[in-house]
Amino acid sequence: MNFRSLATTALSVVALSFSLSVAEAADFPTKPVSLIVPWPAGGATDILMRMVAQKASDELGQPVVVVNQPGAGGSIALREVAEGDKSGHTISMIATGFITEQYSSPNAPTLDQFKVLAFAGTDPTALAAGSGTGIKTLDDLLKRAKEKPGELRNASPGGTSVVAVALIESQLGIKLTSVPYAGTAPVVQAVLAGETQTASPTITDIVGQHQAGDVTVLAVAGSERHFMAPDVPTFTELGYPIVYGTMRALVAPADVDPAAAEILEAALLKTLNDSAFQELAKDAGFSISPMAGEEATTFFQNMDTELYPILLEGGLVKVRQK
Repeated sequence: MNFRSLATTALSVVALSFSLSVAEAADFPTKPVSLIVPWPAGGATDILMRMVAQKASDELGQPVVVVNQPGAGGSIALREVAEGDKSGHTISMIATGFITEQYSSPNAPTLDQFKVLAFAGTDPTALAAGSGTGIKTLDDLLKRAKEKPGELRNASPGGTSVVAVALIESQLGIKLTSVPYAGTAPVVQAVLAGETQTASPTITDIVGQHQAGDVTVLAVAGSERHFMAPDVPTFTELGYPIVYGTMRALVAPADVDPAAAEILEAALLKTLNDSAFQELAKDAGFSISPMAGEEATTFFQNMDTELYPILLEGGLVKVRQK
């Protein structure tokens, strides 16, 4: 075979390869996409992901099915996703608490094991007290906590809340006894039932109970008052500069098929930027602020860098010490 024939053959192979990859991308997804939510059903994260799944199903032309797999602060399910199906038909989500889990559990996957597809938004942490406690303001809580350090039991869903409570304790100079629960829905039930005196989920998780008068949200860790609870002051307003919350993003395994990842990212961004979806999410108490995969990856990498010293100081780094 002469050089010209060899070159022509090589170009033909490249062209065929390219056309096959385009065809494969166009065919994706070929079956329903599983969205693994590593938390129990009923919490804010689960509710938001179900809203995303419904709209993304229309964009992808295949059902996006939410599968709840709670346990170990989300580590078990997230590890399975990171090490599992690479076709793009299995995706998951991470939140701020995922950063904590990397350093508290040897079984937790790390940020570099995922490809971030899209950032959804942020919901600020709230500190709420049960109606039977007599605690109506942050000053009430401060007085009680300083009179009897450690007596107040605080329901925490782990992850994001662990860091939030560490920040609250540090800024307010108090000590709460943390009681872990497997997800935000059990946390809300715990403070409603009086199992704990306080709780620290996101404002989205507990705003309905606050509005009904079943709990009192004392402060919210947002940069401004939350639109669903305009009567609740921020920690910053009260003299404690705490801005923190649950920041959620959708992810796939780091080595997911690139063509599938591109389609998933486009569908998710179209979903999150849709005005009707955003209005629906706002009505449910969610703040949606979409970011594309590359920008979101940088965002989480920066967050990891910023949070690590706080985790280290709070004694929350058990593994992977830098």
